[in-house]
Amino acid sequence: MIVGATRWEVVTGDITRSATDAIVNAANNSLLGGGGVDGAIHRAAGPELLAECRTIGGCPTGEARITRGYDLPARYVIHTVGPVWNGGGRGERDLLAGCYAHSLDLARRHALRSIAFPAISTGVYAFPKDQAAGIAAAAVASALRRDPEAFDFVRFVCFDDSTTVLFEAAVRDAACDDQ
Repeated sequence: MIVGATRWEVVTGDITRSATDAIVNAANNSLLGGGGVDGAIHRAAGPELLAECRTIGGCPTGEARITRGYDLPARYVIHTVGPVWNGGGRGERDLLAGCYAHSLDLARRHALRSIAFPAISTGVYAFPKDQAAGIAAAAVASALRRDPEAFDFVRFVCFDDSTTVLFEAAVRDAACDDQ
């Protein structure tokens, strides 16, 4: 699917295998590894990723930091800290949108043309997947409207088929809004 000048793709799979300029890590505040996507990325990248993350000093929720990709096919890892879902009354939606916006801004500032995102905060942080998909697609579409030539390719890599279906629908909606 093409949105503006950028090709979008939604797949079910393993983000650590994405051969994009950058992959996004759904990290915790310490950036020192954890479970889920974060643990998988740290394992696949090798110990140098952890060593570099130790020099960063963490990351606030809703923001992002960038490191090299080391043993990953992606040249860079953009670490972003998604919000824990607490019912939606504590700014979770804005924080999640910030994860996508800050990640894309870092990628753009580093002249990275392709990026792969996981479904941030939808695992142990329990963000409702349907809402997360809509927020993700809207945040990416908004960033691309502001700078339509910044990226060639955006991929959402979902852990399971049911999440993929939700993200596909959200991307279609964002594409229709862009027409």
